[in-house]
Amino acid sequence: MTIFFAILFSVSTLVFVAGLAMKVAQYARTPAPLKIPTTPAPLTKGGVALRLGREALLFESLFRGNKLLWLFAMIFHLGLAVVLIRHARYFETQVGPLVALVQPLAIPAGLAMVAGLALLLARRFLIPRVRYVTGPSDILMLVLLLGIGISGMAMKCLVHTDIVAVKAFFTGLTSLELRPLPGDPLLGLHLLLVCLLMIVFPFSKLLHAPGLFFSPTRNQTDNPREVRHLAPWAAKLEEKG
Repeated sequence: MTIFFAILFSVSTLVFVAGLAMKVAQYARTPAPLKIPTTPAPLTKGGVALRLGREALLFESLFRGNKLLWLFAMIFHLGLAVVLIRHARYFETQVGPLVALVQPLAIPAGLAMVAGLALLLARRFLIPRVRYVTGPSDILMLVLLLGIGISGMAMKCLVHTDIVAVKAFFTGLTSLELRPLPGDPLLGLHLLLVCLLMIVFPFSKLLHAPGLFFSPTRNQTDNPREVRHLAPWAAKLEEKG
């Protein structure tokens, strides 16, 4: 089990990092030939940065468009953020101040993550117009995340695992040293689902956060009368002409 997960986590991390870099590079190379900010849009680059920050942290446009979906998404993402910060302790030799700060929120954050996912999944089935546009991948991604959340909460509240040994395994991996992983079936299921998520994440709809920063409707200033918008490829054509 130790060797299997050591190899699986190494491969998953490689796919995750390489896939993420490839998709971000693809977003960066995609041309934006037109000036198409969603109005009302900021007139300055500082305003654009502020707008992107609100979108990334508060889901501003989602709040305006669908308050029920915004509420479900906020419950899930806030819970997920705390859970991810807490999991950093498995890769640190000493627990950092941010991890220590959110440590008491372990169970509320885990419950919020699972509840948010359950609400988002229920919405896919219970609202007819949402059900019509829902594909199998939408359901599978939510079920995968739910599986990770439920197995994690089960280890936290019901079937405890040796977290000291788990931490030793992951800190050993970061220093290229193989240390034994507890042979707990629930831990094995949890880690297997996490590896699966890391492999599919860069190629799925879950990769929406980086895409936000490359969206021309969000990252452009509303100044077409003051500054002529010229895509790099169009500028090269003008130089030749």
